[in-house]
Amino acid sequence: MKLSVLIPVYNEENTVEELIRKVYSIKGKGVISDLEIVAVNDCSTDGTLHVLKKMESSGYIKLVSHEKNAGKGAAIRTAIAHASGDVTVFQDADLEYDPEDIVKMAGVMTEKGLDILYGSRFIGKETSPLGRIHFFVNGGLTTLSNIFTGLKLTDMETCYKMFKAEVIKKIEIEENRFGLEPEITAKAGRLVESENLRMEEMPISYNPRKKAQGKKIGIRDGFRAVYIIFKYGLQK
Repeated sequence: MKLSVLIPVYNEENTVEELIRKVYSIKGKGVISDLEIVAVNDCSTDGTLHVLKKMESSGYIKLVSHEKNAGKGAAIRTAIAHASGDVTVFQDADLEYDPEDIVKMAGVMTEKGLDILYGSRFIGKETSPLGRIHFFVNGGLTTLSNIFTGLKLTDMETCYKMFKAEVIKKIEIEENRFGLEPEITAKAGRLVESENLRMEEMPISYNPRKKAQGKKIGIRDGFRAVYIIFKYGLQK
């Protein structure tokens, strides 16, 4: 398959180059015969754009830049518009997720003939990789999302969401910030039901960073997620 890895980037000068090199290294592994990395600089204010321009000139990425900071959802929306792969997957610009898991996901996607595949940070884990508070918040949001979608997910908030290109292009992303996750899950759930698509989860690894290390999602985003679950869950 040709895989498009979509990376929203905002103020990640300390991690983005290493992350991109890790993503680039999966080209040719497993079923990934061709690889495209679409990085969207969301008007970073540190040295991120300089790093991304260097990676672009070296042929690692396709770079798109926002003139104003718009948020993760907006960056993913932009990346989808510039992607040309058969399959797309979301990738954060930090080092919390391991791109080697993308190789495994692509293999499962192909082997099982799936349309959508989520990478779960909790399946098969004896202890949660998240702190206690974040674990319960994530679990509560995922359970609430499942009530509306009819899906049986364990990790709705995961970054690693893999879609066939023709499927992700049917999903109109309206949320600009981290509300992307519950919104896209709600709309994916409707597609699964209406078009009889095949969707599954599989375990992935996760190495969380702390607020002091640059983690951007906070409690306000959690409250926003509840609102978005109801907003899109009640839509027909």
